[in-house]
Amino acid sequence: MVQEKLYAVPYAEKKKNLCSLCRGYRGLCGKSVCPILARAKALLSGDIKEVVFGASPPAIFIGSSGYPKVLAGPLLPPLTEDTEIMDMPELWVNKSLQDIIGYRTSLIRGKSVVEVTSAAEPDRTTTKIQEIVMASRPTDIEATFEKKPNLSLSFSSRAPPSGPSAMLKNLKLAENPKVDRAVDKIVYDTDMKASEGVIELYSSNIPQSRITKILSAGLLGTKKKRRFVPTEWSITATDDIIAKALHRELKDYPQTEDYMLFSFSALANSVHILLFPSSWFFEAQEVWITSGNPAIGLDYELAMGRKSYAKDLEGAYYAARVPVLEYLSSIKRQAGALVILEVYPDWIPLGVWRFRELCREAFRGGHHFDTLNEALAALSKNLALPLDRYTKRSIVLRSFLTQKKLTDYGS
Repeated sequence: MVQEKLYAVPYAEKKKNLCSLCRGYRGLCGKSVCPILARAKALLSGDIKEVVFGASPPAIFIGSSGYPKVLAGPLLPPLTEDTEIMDMPELWVNKSLQDIIGYRTSLIRGKSVVEVTSAAEPDRTTTKIQEIVMASRPTDIEATFEKKPNLSLSFSSRAPPSGPSAMLKNLKLAENPKVDRAVDKIVYDTDMKASEGVIELYSSNIPQSRITKILSAGLLGTKKKRRFVPTEWSITATDDIIAKALHRELKDYPQTEDYMLFSFSALANSVHILLFPSSWFFEAQEVWITSGNPAIGLDYELAMGRKSYAKDLEGAYYAARVPVLEYLSSIKRQAGALVILEVYPDWIPLGVWRFRELCREAFRGGHHFDTLNEALAALSKNLALPLDRYTKRSIVLRSFLTQKKLTDYGS
């Protein structure tokens, strides 16, 4: 099952995200008015009742505070239209920050206190929460709250923000959820390990955001070991499980023969991915360009992969690694990879999904080069910081330039 210590969000990761500490009320970013709360209040100017009927995207949120006793419940808007996009980051990369805030602040979070172990033997409410997550399309539900949900925003270093919330009094499904055959088969296989279930769902082309929710809802794993997994933890756990499976396949592929550069910018973030002929190396550098001399975080792994937690980039490292491995898997090659993640002042915290989806978008295009110098020259034109700020720190580039190849020893 999920390794709690590995995937739990450390305080340092939360501290890096000002909004997760401020929540719009303390002005830590220096702005007199929080743009996120201003937008949220405009969207939710209508009165929210104690009873809400709407189509869950489907979506749930499992908290981490108080673990192993946590708050769990569905997310639903007071709408009965197609709401899938509200909780599907795969569809957000070409949306505006305002659009995404609108999706998230429209979702009302119902909360019930649950023991994480109760996923194995769920009661009536937790059974309904699990049924909602299994659905392949939005499902109409009715949530009755103990009191009117108040406007508030909850920020996370990994997950998208969530809007108004209140304790659940009652939860009803107004229709039977439509469930994909692959999901149904794997969820009811109580002899399959959770990691195997994640890979089976991924291989069945179930969107990663849905896999994360299914894992979070305690629907994967052998029967007695099933647990509710906090949403923040399940995001990184899913990234890590998929990456490790792709990495195992990668070791049998031949190396690339040239240098490749992929870039994409959106949502006040940019990603730049340099692939070079080598056995598997991976390094991610992240910088928040919010001061005159911003610090660059760095984590890396060599050919055998990574076992310890990426302490500098945390969840962003795991989110960026998956698309690189997906691309190499698609071309049946292995390579070294340097990924540069730049975050600009206009960014507001929406979770690490943006690095995963920006990288996936970057791989839709790209340029090939014969030499490393040509690739680096092209890369330097797209960066906000000077290239040498990154290359001087890079461990994988240094290893690549100094490693010995069989051809170095002659025939």
